[in-house]
Amino acid sequence: MDEKKKFLLRIDSALWDDLQAWAADELRSVNGQMEYVLKQAVAARRRGAHSAQKEVARDRPRGP
Repeated sequence: MDEKKKFLLRIDSALWDDLQAWAADELRSVNGQMEYVLKQAVAARRRGAHSAQKEVARDRPRGP
């Protein structure tokens, strides 16, 4: 398993409260919830970039 990186994050207390409630609803720690949300965001971004590349390729004029 890869070593996890540690970093300091400063966030608004209201956002912390929302994350804490969301994590509790899904039986995760706040750290686990943040990691889950970030992984989902990165995966969605990758899918979006992949879809955008397909659209560009599809819109390119074909040779004779």
